[in-house]
Amino acid sequence: MNRALIPFLKSALLIVMAASSISVQAAEGKPAPKADPAKGEAIYTNGDSARNITACASCHGAAGNSTIAQNPRLSAQHEAYLVKQLTEFKGPARNNAVMTAISKPLTDDDMKNIGAYLSKQQPKPGAAKNKATVELGKKIYRGGIVEKSVPACASCHSANGAGIPAQFPRLAGQHQDYTAAQLTNFRSGARKNSEQMTTIAKRMSDEEIQAVSDYVAGLK
Repeated sequence: MNRALIPFLKSALLIVMAASSISVQAAEGKPAPKADPAKGEAIYTNGDSARNITACASCHGAAGNSTIAQNPRLSAQHEAYLVKQLTEFKGPARNNAVMTAISKPLTDDDMKNIGAYLSKQQPKPGAAKNKATVELGKKIYRGGIVEKSVPACASCHSANGAGIPAQFPRLAGQHQDYTAAQLTNFRSGARKNSEQMTTIAKRMSDEEIQAVSDYVAGLK
């Protein structure tokens, strides 16, 4: 054998062995651990002072049923959506000083666990406040605003406001004030983490935003 080839063959053998080792590890690898709702409940309810994690319940209420109009109701919200929002609060995608500070100490597992816990909670029903605009809100939610190219909200968030898991959030029973604030933020560019919602909200007036927000609050 040509001695000049020996170093090359050794290197090639090492590469093959490394590749084989990786393949074996991948084949024998265990699936990612499932989210743990019990751990999520513990963090949501009590926080974790050792890790500087604030209890979510202090703002979002027991089991995610917020009683503060400015703080969203989170009960029965889709796990994937909650994880996405918490992740985006950590960076520039969703700017919110309070939630950025709260979400930063959370690990990926923490966020999944919290999402899993909240997705299983029973939401308390909401109700429309302004009967004068509920019909307009119903019309927009179910049929959109054709002349403004605003699609029906129901086409993504479902007729009853339950949303579509891993794609579109649950809206049913959400506080009017919170929904209106988010649509307004999408319209102004203050909230930037959904190009689709930014496009839609920019075509809506204050009256239309308030009407659909009011209608959504009464969905069950």
